[in-house]
Amino acid sequence: MWSLAWTLAFVFLAMALSGWQRLGLSRELVVAAVRACVQLFLIGYLLKVVFHLNNLWLTAAMVTLMVCVAADNASRRGQGVAGRFWRVFVAVSATEVCTQGFLLAARVIPPKPSYVIPISGMIIGNAMVAAGLFLHRLRHEAAARRGEILVLLSLGASPKQAARTVVKAATKASMIPTIDSSKTIGLVQLPGMMTGQIIAGADPVQAVRYQVLIVFAILASAAVTTVVLGFLTYSRLFNAYQQPLL
Repeated sequence: MWSLAWTLAFVFLAMALSGWQRLGLSRELVVAAVRACVQLFLIGYLLKVVFHLNNLWLTAAMVTLMVCVAADNASRRGQGVAGRFWRVFVAVSATEVCTQGFLLAARVIPPKPSYVIPISGMIIGNAMVAAGLFLHRLRHEAAARRGEILVLLSLGASPKQAARTVVKAATKASMIPTIDSSKTIGLVQLPGMMTGQIIAGADPVQAVRYQVLIVFAILASAAVTTVVLGFLTYSRLFNAYQQPLL
């Protein structure tokens, strides 16, 4: 426990640098550190119970809760887009069902909470980031290309046709971090799952196999989330009279 307490030095270092540069982030750093500790310990004890019970419905409830939290967090990036929470929820849910469903159906992983929940966490977490980036970029692209959209509408284009370039640009931008991370994995960074298994004493080659599984699933999750979200949100860029809202 004392070794863990010593790691607070990293937080104090970040606070010192914030104070030195007058960034005004000291309070945010304290809140982030406290929340991280509380949330991680709570989820640790909760997962211990869930893993022990090994109940399908309890596992499904945990995954649903993760999707809800992810949708709430990502939807905050889409201020001005009506019904954004449910659209993100559907997109992330579709991603989880497609990726996790395939892994279970192909028997790549066993249907146990100790496998399903951690892998779902990585898939949903990446989908959340992709969805947040998509909504953020969508708003900016719609505002920047408002004139272009108006011209296309005046020439008889449908809202879907007028918004296509905006949705396409937002989709590509939201997938770039995932693609770049996958390109440099193993060279620039050793991912958490692989590192954790190696520290726990697992064979590095076996750890790599699991990590490759996660990388492929994450690439798919970014693509599925952004494409589904694009189909669900483009219409919310226009009002009932097919006029741009942003």
